[in-house]
Amino acid sequence: MKNVLLIGLGRFGKHVATELHALGCQVMAVDVNEERINDALPYLTRAQIGDATKAEFLKSLGVRNFDLCIVAVSDNFQSSLETTSLLKELNAAYIVSRASNDAQEKFLRLAGADDVVYPEKQMAKWAAIRYGLDNILDYMELDESHAIIEVNVPKAWVGKTIGELDVRRRHNLNILGVKKDDVLNVGITSDTQLCAEYTLLVLGEYRALQKCFHL
Repeated sequence: MKNVLLIGLGRFGKHVATELHALGCQVMAVDVNEERINDALPYLTRAQIGDATKAEFLKSLGVRNFDLCIVAVSDNFQSSLETTSLLKELNAAYIVSRASNDAQEKFLRLAGADDVVYPEKQMAKWAAIRYGLDNILDYMELDESHAIIEVNVPKAWVGKTIGELDVRRRHNLNILGVKKDDVLNVGITSDTQLCAEYTLLVLGEYRALQKCFHL
């Protein structure tokens, strides 16, 4: 369970707070807008109204006590950049900042961000793959060349076991689990027999996934 400092409670920041809360994280949130803080209170452990571009205010939060600092400011890039830089100066353990374009990502990294999230770009890529390819039901990129996809069981695989298919040796892919009626089963073995009602969660290099499932 991580102790997280979340700066900015706009739409993106509130979604982050909600998901962190669901994961059991302790979330301390900061925003200049009292209404935003009140709206997100059910998902927060603590909250303060204040300007995170002010060094003394940020210092008073005890930045080094947090496992993770997320700069989720979306409506003022200068504030995001200044906050990221101050967090770095205060020796924050790990800083993740939000960017809206490639140039912002570059400057945030130069300012000290350990990682940068770019929601619009990431969602655009996911949407293009998810809806631009016929056979894919879901997609999660792991790095530039690897991904996890959800696909229907190919007709030629129906009735066969995972051991018979031997996709690890033949295609250099790993079947992580099967889903039926939105219920995921990761307790699969070489004896698990595939049926037409299943979907598969498969991990591998994107080129291998494309070749195997004709994406």
